[in-house]
Amino acid sequence: MITASSKSESAKVKTRESKAPVIEIKHLKISFGDQAVLKDISLKLYEGENLVILGKSGSGKSVLIKCIVQLLEADGGELLVLGQHINNLKKDELEKLRMKIGFLFQSGALFDSMTVRENLEFPLKRIQKDLSPQQIDAKVKEVLENVGLPETVDKMPSQLSGGMKKRIALARTVIMDPKIMLYDEPTTGLDPITSNEISLLINAVQEKYQTSSMIISHDIECVRTVADRIIMIDNGAVYKEGSLKDFENSDDPIIQSYFK
Repeated sequence: MITASSKSESAKVKTRESKAPVIEIKHLKISFGDQAVLKDISLKLYEGENLVILGKSGSGKSVLIKCIVQLLEADGGELLVLGQHINNLKKDELEKLRMKIGFLFQSGALFDSMTVRENLEFPLKRIQKDLSPQQIDAKVKEVLENVGLPETVDKMPSQLSGGMKKRIALARTVIMDPKIMLYDEPTTGLDPITSNEISLLINAVQEKYQTSSMIISHDIECVRTVADRIIMIDNGAVYKEGSLKDFENSDDPIIQSYFK
C-alpha cells in the first residue's frame, strides 16, 4: 500500500512561481434560476499541489468542480484546463481532456451490480482498448495494493464499508493515470479514523502519481492533513487565499468559525 504522512508546514508552503497552472479559472459565474451560486470566482491550481476549496454547505464548492469537467455549464467566465479553454471544446475534445482528470464523487459512485474487479476494469476496457487481459489484471492488482485492499477484488460494493468504497472509488480513478484529481468531500460520512486514513491516502496518491489535486471539503482535520494551499469561498466569491498557517492565525471571525 502506498503511504504518506501528514504534511509538515514547510512542505505545505511551496514555491509556485516556477510552476504552471494546470487549472485557471477567471470570473466564473453560475446561477440556478434566481439564485446566484458562484458570482465571481477566479483561482489557479498549480502543478503538483493539493489545493483545498473550503466553504460552508451550499457555498458552491461542488458546483465549481462540476463546472471544471463540464458536468455543469457556467453562465460566464473562462475555464482553462491543461492549457485548453474548456468552454470552447468540441465533444470529442472534451472527452479526451476528461480522460486526464480523475473525479472522486462524494458517494464513490461504484456500480452496485459489478464486483470490485469489474468496477476497476470498466474504464480500462472502455477507454484503453489496446490493453491485453494480462495488462488489465496487472493494473487492477496494482491499484488495489496501492489503496490497501487487494483482498476485496471479487467482492461486491454491498460487502464493503463506507471507507472501503471510498478507497475502491479512488483506485478506479487513479487506474487511468490522471494528471488532475478532483475530490468532492472525500471524507463525508466517515468516522474520524477512516477520514484520517482517506486524507493520508490523498497525500499518498499525490506523491506516487504526481497529481495536481483540488479537494472540496469542510472537514478541518482533512484540510490540515492535505492542504498545500487553501481558498475559502463565501457569498459566491473567493473570500481568502493562503496557507494553513495563514488561516489558523487569522483573527477574522468567519475564518475562526472553521478553525477554532
